Amino acid sequence: MNRHSFLRGAIGFLASFAGLFAGSVWLFLRRAKFGGTPAEARLKRIGGSPNFRAGEFHNQLFTPTLTGGSAGWRNMLKFASNRNPRLRPKDRIPSVRRDLRSLAPTDNVLVWFGHSSYFMQLDGRRILVDPVLSGRASPVSFTTKAFDGTDPYTAADIPDIDFLFITHDHWDHLDYETVTKIRPRVKKVICGLGVGAHLEQWGYASGSIEEGDWGDSIALGDGFTAHVLPARHFSGRGLRRNLTLWASFALRTSSGYKIFLGGDGGYGPHFKEIGKRFGSFDLAVLENGQYDTAWKFIHMMPGETLQAARDINAAVIIPVHNSKFCISNHDWDAPLRSITAIADELRPRLITPVIGSVVQLDNPKAESSDWWTTVT
Repeated sequence: MNRHSFLRGAIGFLASFAGLFAGSVWLFLRRAKFGGTPAEARLKRIGGSPNFRAGEFHNQLFTPTLTGGSAGWRNMLKFASNRNPRLRPKDRIPSVRRDLRSLAPTDNVLVWFGHSSYFMQLDGRRILVDPVLSGRASPVSFTTKAFDGTDPYTAADIPDIDFLFITHDHWDHLDYETVTKIRPRVKKVICGLGVGAHLEQWGYASGSIEEGDWGDSIALGDGFTAHVLPARHFSGRGLRRNLTLWASFALRTSSGYKIFLGGDGGYGPHFKEIGKRFGSFDLAVLENGQYDTAWKFIHMMPGETLQAARDINAAVIIPVHNSKFCISNHDWDAPLRSITAIADELRPRLITPVIGSVVQLDNPKAESSDWWTTVT
């Protein structure tokens, strides 16, 4: 074989391999769990949003995903290499399991499922936020697995839900397996613009989905109102980012109880603006975990969670986005160790419940403990 024949053969082989690889990726990204893409009326509404420019949603402030130039990329590589021996706990995480269907309808409670998933019962309504109960936060089964002990609840344990809130479409907040299994028991979904495309792709009726832009208010009936508010983050389940809107929410119940559902996002002036608009919150569920200086603008660093709670005048704070998945470089228990070390115990009141325990919101401190100190 002469040199030219060899080169032609090598080029042909590489072209065939590249084509096969591209085809495999294309087929993989077409799997149902990746969801849908906004189109037609939904895409028209997105195009009219002041937060949507040049084909994607934008934060209120300039928000690079990675910071620090080459240092940011080095930290990403550090995360990929997974060398910190305390990224995951060696022991099983303590958790409890209660029958959620047996809760008294008059009880106002919160049950944390680990990471950013939680159930609430308020003024007789059942509410679910960002449920991820499949044992992983990834499109593949062998990555981002839940820590041992953190999945005492499954989708089958979820009762009928009046309001399902989805803060954004990342895998650790919008779980295909969970939301498809609970679909028959969900009356209404509240989410940011575009996120409904995923849910409709998965069988949710368009009439059951309420999508909002930052600043919108959604009347939910019986005295409940959801206010769609800014967050400093990003979105995306596949190769393209920011086609759907990420959000936080203020939920006002029929009795006037106010809860801030923080979702994910870095610190910014939007927290003070929210505080001015709503005056105060009885409860704030705020991100505290998966942070790094390499991505400090899209996840709050230690101390910023408490500052955000003060900005919105929260009487009680429950820190989430920790203790279930490894999506950063810090020790698995660093978020809870850090926030409890610097917390002002008077305002806001910091509540750290065991996964699965029922927090009575009229006495939340009763279910708070330093449970992570017993886990290695």
